[in-house]
Amino acid sequence: MHELSLHHLTMLDAHPLQLVDAAAAAGFEYCGLRLVAPTAADPIVDVAGNPALIRALRERLDATGVELLDIEAIWLGPQTDMAALLPALEAGRALGARHVLSVGNDSERNRLLDNFGRLCEAANGFELFVGLESITYCAVSTPADARDLVLASGQPNARVLIDALQFFRSGATCEQIGAIDPALIEYIQICDAPSAAPQTIEELRKEARTARLLPGDGELPLRELLSTLRHDLPLAVEAPTLALRGLPFDEQARRIHAHMQTFLADQVA
Repeated sequence: MHELSLHHLTMLDAHPLQLVDAAAAAGFEYCGLRLVAPTAADPIVDVAGNPALIRALRERLDATGVELLDIEAIWLGPQTDMAALLPALEAGRALGARHVLSVGNDSERNRLLDNFGRLCEAANGFELFVGLESITYCAVSTPADARDLVLASGQPNARVLIDALQFFRSGATCEQIGAIDPALIEYIQICDAPSAAPQTIEELRKEARTARLLPGDGELPLRELLSTLRHDLPLAVEAPTLALRGLPFDEQARRIHAHMQTFLADQVA
């Protein structure tokens, strides 16, 4: 049976402590925290540079029994400063994270491969796996691109991270999952969407960041996708959903968790 994680993007305006509390109130086994801003323009609560907040989060995780599945989001670009990322990796380890999410956002493949390898080496020192997520509007834009870079890196802790929205928006099909070694997939991010994709990069970004749907509310072949994967993979619910915005965080999380339970029960039936 799939365990569930409440991804930070689902309610990005929640303070990290509020996200942990919401995950616990709803019955999620895990949550994920944004410790690195994807771009300089993205707002973020500074966890890595705040030892008191790290301690408070560790205490809250321990008290609630919620575990930290992953930290995000390291976008590897031309100007990536690996030394600047070390505090986030250290904080992730201190909080018990298992994975760090990365994105390949550099069109110079050799430099990207070098930076990804160095990230994996740094993360390995903190006992973290590095999941490479493909995003349609980034250099690593398809699951095949992510798989190829992961294999080329030769890093033992390098993994492929499948985001259901980005997977299908790239044009990938469920049959192509078979081309990825199952050992490279530790968990996936799940949401739903209409079958018709937005037509511009800006619209794709908007959909991904603010207008996803909960599984079963759209038209993506999610059940077929799950049937091709291990049945015990954790599912990180990454679904910033307009319909829930404005509700208290605990209530949002409860509704999402209940929705996922129904969706998964239908998957088994």
